[in-house]
Amino acid sequence: MKFAALLRYSTAVTILMVGGSLARGADEVPVSPISLETALADAQALAAQHSNLAVMRIEGISMLPYFGEGSVVVVKKINAARLHEGMVVVYQNRFGETVAHRLVARVDGGWQVKGWNNSTADTTVVNASNLLGVVYATFHSSGLSHRTPALYAATLDQVPVALAAPAR
Repeated sequence: MKFAALLRYSTAVTILMVGGSLARGADEVPVSPISLETALADAQALAAQHSNLAVMRIEGISMLPYFGEGSVVVVKKINAARLHEGMVVVYQNRFGETVAHRLVARVDGGWQVKGWNNSTADTTVVNASNLLGVVYATFHSSGLSHRTPALYAATLDQVPVALAAPAR
């Protein structure tokens, strides 16, 4: 299957899965029949098209129903001055963790962020110094691998992680 057709199929599945998840509620995980390797390959193919895109895999459930464990995101570098409420950003928190959460309010020094399912906001303010980018695309997967466990672990070790986790 050609790359463009495969990307269109993956995008359509993502849109259907996200839309369906929103209708069902946050207690359901958006998954697709696509393996984690395929989601990673599709995301990497998209990221290879532009120098300002990076691929990360998601660990955690604080951003359900938008994305959760087993999802792969493409992160686009962006100037912090272009941020606005509602954007989902990836940033480095004060504990050195990479986190994917949404912007909820402008505050002194930057932006307050919060996981969709978290009851409290993160303690780190997002600003130009810790912003890695915005979530540009999401690829949902089954979270399962078609490879042997050793090859699977080697593949995952090469992809940076963004946490969708409880507030810290």
